[in-house]
Parts: sequence; C-alpha cells; structure tokens
Amino acid sequence: MSNSYSAAGVDTAAGDLAVELMKSAVSATHGPGVVGGVGGFAGLFDVSFLKSFERPLLATSTDGVGTKVAIAQALDKHDTIGLDLVGMVVDDIIVVGAKPLFMTDYIACGKVVPERIAAIVAGIARGCSETGTALVGGETAEHPGLLGPDDYDVAGAAVGAVEADALLGAHRVTDGDVVVALESSGLHSNGYSLVRHILAGRDAGYTDHSDDLGGLIGEVLLEPTRLYTAPLLRLLDDPVTGDGVHALSHVTGGGIAANLARVLPVGAWVELERGSWTPQPVFQVLAEWGGLSLADTEGTWNLGIGMIAVVRADKAAIIVDRLTSGGIPAWTLGVVSTAARDLTGFEQGAKGVDGGAVRLVGAHA
Repeated sequence: MSNSYSAAGVDTAAGDLAVELMKSAVSATHGPGVVGGVGGFAGLFDVSFLKSFERPLLATSTDGVGTKVAIAQALDKHDTIGLDLVGMVVDDIIVVGAKPLFMTDYIACGKVVPERIAAIVAGIARGCSETGTALVGGETAEHPGLLGPDDYDVAGAAVGAVEADALLGAHRVTDGDVVVALESSGLHSNGYSLVRHILAGRDAGYTDHSDDLGGLIGEVLLEPTRLYTAPLLRLLDDPVTGDGVHALSHVTGGGIAANLARVLPVGAWVELERGSWTPQPVFQVLAEWGGLSLADTEGTWNLGIGMIAVVRADKAAIIVDRLTSGGIPAWTLGVVSTAARDLTGFEQGAKGVDGGAVRLVGAHA
C-alpha cells in the first residue's frame, strides 16, 4: 500500500496543469495596477492612485454562487458559473459607488480535472474583464473524501475604492426620489434550493426538455448572472447623471423588498408597482410547477429585477434611457416618501440593517 499524496487522492500535477491552462485567461484581466503577475503566494495591486483621493474608502465583498453549481455539475457545463461568481461579488462593490480593483477566487473540489477548473476560472476571468476587475490570485483545493470526484464549490472576494464624498447609500436618499428597476437575466444565483425542490417534486431532470421554458431545463437555469458594474460606473462617471444616483441595491437573497429596504433611511417608505413589469417565463413556470403564486416567491427570487437604483426625480428619465439604450432594460417602480403612515405589511430593514420600509402592490402586468 502506497502512502504517497497521490495515493491519498491529491494530484498535484493535475493542479499544476490547471494553473497552466487558466494562466492566459487570468493574465488577460491584468492592467498596469497588477504587480507580479500570476503564481505568487499573494496577489499584489498598486494603489498609488489613492494618494489623489481626499478620503479614500476601501470596499470589500465576498460570496459564492450557492447550489447553482449542482446544475453546472449535472450538465458538465462549467464555463458560466464564474460569471455568476463575479456578479455576486463585484456587483456588491458597485452598490456603494466603489470602482472594483481586484478579485481573488477559491475553488474546492473532490478531484482536480484541469480542463474543468480552467473552464470555471475562464468564466471568472471573463466576468472580471467585463467589470474592469483584475483577477490577481486564487486557490484550487483538492478535498478527496470530503467532496465527490465531480463535486466542487466556488467562492470569491473583491476589493474596490470610492471617495468618501461619493459614497452611495441611505444617507443620500430623500423624499421624492424615484426607484428605478434594472432587469435581471433570470434567476441569477439565488433561490436555487427552491428551484431544485420544485424540480424534484415533478421528477424533472436538468437534461429534460421543457416547452414551457423553451429549452433544456438545466440550460435555462444556468443562464448567467447579468453584470451591472460597468454600466453603473458609466452613469456615476457621467457629468449629467453622476449626481443623480443616490443609492443602489443588489437584489440577491431576500428578494426585492428586503434588499431595497436596506438602502433606504429609517422613516422612508416606498410602494413598488408590480404592474410596471412582467417577470420572465422562468419565474412564472417554476412558480406554477411548484403550486406557488409569484407573490409567494418574492422573498426568494429576484422576479426579473437584478439591481435597483434610487435616483433624483429630475434625473430619473435620462437614467432609465441611458440604461435601456446601453443594453439593460430599466423602468420606474415607485417613489420614495417620508410622509407619516401606517407601515403594517411593509418589509422594514433586513440583514441587520435598520432601514426603510418597502412593499410590493398590485398585480404583475
């Protein structure tokens, strides 16, 4: 019996090959700020430009993609899950108005299959390129016995920077501000435990074709997360629209109302009109399959809204136009008020934040 590391299930040679396969994709995300290239114990990034800031603030975020990886594994399709990871991590950075600087990733797997790892990282690198983020490092860990040979999970962390005076958030939101919705590409990376539960109840497989969904179930569910960082940075940097954005909310776990409530000040409230949009078929079909109404899923899925902007009323129309013409359909959802009223039935704050109050009203178009 051999007592070597490979006999224990860890293949360091496969890990080295995975690094070689991903190196070009990672390097493509590097600009002049990256120091040292790929392969160091720590990623290095030159932040000399922060000397020009009056009061630079660093923003950081970390996340994974949840059980969506189970669908990628079932279909043996791994080139989009990295886009989801960037969406979950980097699009939290832009919420405070920060420009993302760099990101690192972590992949834990039961067995290193170099081509699989390279495909995952290629997706991360693609997302980083689209958001202007340098992928400066990462780790692939092989955990035989803990994870099955085809199992893996991914996580990442990112850092950005913002001038303190440009920080977005509840402190900027005022009475009369307009709430603008930015369309999602689908489920993004939240609520997949409910999705998998619904499919199990119907004995439906990821490789089954669904006329209702218009394709293979798994492929529809793997639609990658829409990335909002680049178009939002363009809005913030534009002299016409830059001062019009007061707060942003990334619609992830918890749904629309809870996430928006986190970025409203205490005492502010807003009613969001369901009639202003129609959730995409994937939400309608899954809810029907699960015997649920769309309202039943509002605390789980984004229902077609991936990001929300709270903006100055006089800039709302041009912001909606800029976003829509730039490829992200956008529309107005409601108007913020600070008038006294009974807030029974509203979501008030979330995730430890004592924020404003939000509820959805009416019926979807």
